[in-house]
Amino acid sequence: MTTDEKYMSRCIQLARNGFYGAAPNPMVGAVIVHDGKIIGEGYHVRCGGPHAEVNAVRSVRNPELLKESTIYVSLEPCSHYGKTPPCADLIVEKGIPRVVVGCMDPFAKVAGRGIRKLQEAGIEVTVGVLEAECLALNRRFITFHTHHRPYITLKWAESADGFMDSLRTDYEKEKPYAFSTPYTRMLVHRCRAEHQAILVGRQTALADNPSLNLRMWPGKSPLRLVMDRRGDLPGHLALFNDGAETRVYLDVLSVLPP
Repeated sequence: MTTDEKYMSRCIQLARNGFYGAAPNPMVGAVIVHDGKIIGEGYHVRCGGPHAEVNAVRSVRNPELLKESTIYVSLEPCSHYGKTPPCADLIVEKGIPRVVVGCMDPFAKVAGRGIRKLQEAGIEVTVGVLEAECLALNRRFITFHTHHRPYITLKWAESADGFMDSLRTDYEKEKPYAFSTPYTRMLVHRCRAEHQAILVGRQTALADNPSLNLRMWPGKSPLRLVMDRRGDLPGHLALFNDGAETRVYLDVLSVLPP
C-alpha cells in the first residue's frame, strides 16, 4: 500500500461514520497530512452540515501548517453553492498545495468542476487513489447520479436445497415457513435501515403479512411500496396499521424508473 492509499483508506473509514446522517448527500471523509503526520480529520456528519473538508480544516490546531500540507478526500471537493459554500474554494483560500481525490463526483453541479477549480488555482491534484473503494462507498449516490435510477438490493431467504417457500393458495389458513434465524433477521433490519424504500408484491403482503419497519436495528424505517395489480389488499394487513406510510402501485411501470 502506497502512502497516498494509506491516507485514502483512512478517509474511507471516516466517511462511513456518516452513513445514517449524510444521506441524501454522499459519505465523505477527509484527512490532512503534514510532514508524514495526520494533523486534521473530518467527515460529513449530516446533510446540511459542514462537509468533510471543512471539518478537517477546523480540526487543525495550527492553521499555518495547511500551506505545507496535503489534504486527502474520498470524493471530489464540491465547487458550487448549496447548503454550504464550495469546499474547493476553502482549499484554495487556505493555501493547501496538494489535494488527493479518491473519485470524481458525478453530481451534475460538480462533475470535474471542483478538480478543475483547484488546478486553475495552481494546486497539485491527484485523482483516482483507491477509486474502486471510494465509488463502492457511495454506490447508492453514484448509481442515482450516473444511471438516473435508484440503487436496488434484492433480498430473499431460501432453504439449502433452493426453495424459497412452500406452494400455498389459501393465505388465510396457512402460515409461512421461516428460514431466517434471529441473527439473519437482525441483518435484514440493518439492510432496511440502509435503504430509503422497500418493495414487496401482493403475495408477500398476503402470505407473510410483514410490517417492513425497523425493530431490530436503529434508524428510520423505509418507505413501504407494494405491487398489487388487483388493488384489493385487505385493510387489516400490518402494512396499513402502524401509522407509517405505505404506497400501493397497480402498475409496475408507475414504480420503476424509465
